[in-house]
Amino acid sequence: MSATKTGYFSHPSCRRHEMGRGHPECPERLAAIEDRLLATGVIDALDRREAREASDEEIALAHDRMHVAAVRGLREEIAEQVAAGGYAYAHIDPDTAMCPHSWDAAVHAVGAVLDATDAVVAGELENAFCAVRPPGHHATRGRAMGFCIFNSVAAGVRYAIDRHGLERVAVVDFDVHHGNGTEDILAGDERVLMVGLFQHPFYPGTGYPPLAANMVNLPVPAYTKGPAIRAMIEAEWLPRLEAFAPQMVFISAGFDAHRDDDLGQLGLVEADYVWITERIKDIARRHAKGRIVSSLEGGYNLDALGRSVEAHVRALAEL
Repeated sequence: MSATKTGYFSHPSCRRHEMGRGHPECPERLAAIEDRLLATGVIDALDRREAREASDEEIALAHDRMHVAAVRGLREEIAEQVAAGGYAYAHIDPDTAMCPHSWDAAVHAVGAVLDATDAVVAGELENAFCAVRPPGHHATRGRAMGFCIFNSVAAGVRYAIDRHGLERVAVVDFDVHHGNGTEDILAGDERVLMVGLFQHPFYPGTGYPPLAANMVNLPVPAYTKGPAIRAMIEAEWLPRLEAFAPQMVFISAGFDAHRDDDLGQLGLVEADYVWITERIKDIARRHAKGRIVSSLEGGYNLDALGRSVEAHVRALAEL
């Protein structure tokens, strides 16, 4: 079988965002991914593209304009402190901070998803993976939280609907944490179906019950392993996705449900991520011309992250 044409979107600014020594959401995450893809030769099969910046108006497809303005204001406060001779952080919550490079990283993370959406809808690529940070799925319409500043996937969904005229768009979120921000932004929008799994009870304490009928949330007990999660996906996700018949699929690709990741207590392994990705591809192939845009969310054990992204991207590209 010939390889699928898969894009790989990133930007150097996404490596410069950092939230302090020892923070698990660190620049080394992207280095671990790229090192693994280079060492295995997978990167050579991908169409590598440098992401653009998203505009304030594009970010506001998913967020209140006041939120965008507040984050820009924090950027300016940090810049003033740097100009005065210091390296500054602005803390948004106990887990989330901005440094002098965070704004650039966040707008390029959104821009990567929008660029990938353009390329996939145009048929230049069948699917794409966005190796970006900060992650996004905890960022609600009006609040940054949980390592996340802007919600790249939610912006991509609204961009596909508002700018490209798609009528049915699906989101798949397999991060160990519930994508509360994406749910907050998209709940009740009948043009969208979001399916997610997450450890429960766990941060951020949301997702059960779901906010609206277009949310299919699978709360999973700690220490659940791959076979049980696959059975839940087959019973709950796949029939809803099949009935919805999405014209495009976005993936919030968090890899912290891996058994080696200390930020969660689920038991997925690389083969499970391949299986999940292949099921998503089956849906996309039947209903969406294969159109998928996947964007990095969590994953904090660097070795497991590199291996898991390799497995996910191999499945996307049919390598």
